[in-house]
Formats: sequence, structure tokens, C-alpha cells
Amino acid sequence: MAQLLFLVVLIGGGWLLYKRFVRDAERLSARTKEQEKERQTGAIGTLVKDPKTGEYRVKRDEE
Repeated sequence: MAQLLFLVVLIGGGWLLYKRFVRDAERLSARTKEQEKERQTGAIGTLVKDPKTGEYRVKRDEE
């Protein structure tokens, strides 16, 4: 029984690590695409509209 629990924990941990890897890879890919687009157009940054105030601001790296 202990071997079965160990196997379940091992598989679950592997699955969580895989999902985190995929999420990080997608985020990195999207950031790279944005940077390439900015480089091609010569833009300094990407503007996003604040839904509350309606003002535009430069997009932060965390977004």
C-alpha cells in the first residue's frame, strides 16, 4: 500500500511540474513575440487601456 501511495504522489508531483513548465513556456513565448513585434515596429513599449480611468499606460512586465 505504501508503494502505491508513493507512486501516486510521484505521478501527481510530476504532473504539477509539467503543468508549471508548460505555463512558464507559454508566458515566455508570448513575451518573446511581443518583444519581437516591438522591435520590428520600433516601439518603446505596448500601451494598454486602464478600464477604470480610461487612460493609456505602458504595459508592465508582470502583465
